[in-house]
Amino acid sequence: MTRARDPFNTYLLRVHCTLLSERSVSRTAIKLNQSQPAISVALKRLREIFHDPLLVREKGGMVPTERALEIYAAARVALEEIDKLFIEGDKFSPATTQQTFKVGCPDYVVVSFLSGVVETLRKTAPLARLSLHALGPEYDYEQALADGRLDIVIGNWPSPPGQLHLSPLLDDELVCVMADTNPLARKELTVDQYLAAPHVVPMPYSPSHRGVVDTHLASMRVARNVRVMLPFFSIAPHLLPGTDFLFTTTRHFAEHYAKFLPLVIVRTPVDFPRMRFYQLWHDRTHHSPGHRWFRGLLTTTGEGCGKSNRARIASRPSRPGQHASNYGGAGTPVAGGLP
Repeated sequence: MTRARDPFNTYLLRVHCTLLSERSVSRTAIKLNQSQPAISVALKRLREIFHDPLLVREKGGMVPTERALEIYAAARVALEEIDKLFIEGDKFSPATTQQTFKVGCPDYVVVSFLSGVVETLRKTAPLARLSLHALGPEYDYEQALADGRLDIVIGNWPSPPGQLHLSPLLDDELVCVMADTNPLARKELTVDQYLAAPHVVPMPYSPSHRGVVDTHLASMRVARNVRVMLPFFSIAPHLLPGTDFLFTTTRHFAEHYAKFLPLVIVRTPVDFPRMRFYQLWHDRTHHSPGHRWFRGLLTTTGEGCGKSNRARIASRPSRPGQHASNYGGAGTPVAGGLP
């Protein structure tokens, strides 16, 4: 049975869902590759259809009405089923798929890993899209996986949610980064020097996930000298030049920024556990051919990063305090994790 005057189309559904996710007309326009006036017109049309304001302005920004939240839940399911008509099936082909793969990840994910993912995706699935979503304290990634806002979450928490599927991606050692003018850059760090030195430390992006470094130090009944706390990992390397701060992070992350900043990478004096990244996904997409293929792409890319990292570790010099442009560091690699 057809409805000649059906007021809806998938575009309006997508606008509604994105508006409720972003709580901003401008951000919705960017995400949907539309102009702000076009999104405003769509919002006006949605309000007319449902006879409800849907989003109202308050002091902290735009807030959805109860009716908007009800519509959102149904719209997400509807859009997912509609998308399956075009992207699902046993005959999934990377070369022709126009699927959007939505990945949530913290900002300390290895840059070389993400660049490898983008490179491979572009070569093997040129019509596909990749959407990266930042994780933060207020973002419920488990619900996002369940309702389709995300397809995969990349993380390294000691105790990931048991109800989600998991497979490993890569692991890395932990190193200490500092300015090349820092007096500690020319000698082996001792535990006492490491703990006493001023540290730059990113804040945990989730209240329930304490950093690996501080968790390990707490188990030793010691603590580092935290002097600067930041909301993002990517800011930390830029604060090191000209200061005596230390920054503890993964070797992949440190080497990326050492390419264009005057930094030195040295061995950590504490045997931290290795940092291990993995991918998480919901049972909703577990059997999807497209998602299975994309998860395989992530796994292969992670394995490639791990092999290149091991090769660099094996070939780098062992002199203490060597400049980061030559991969720096002292002695043999030690176990590591994230702050």
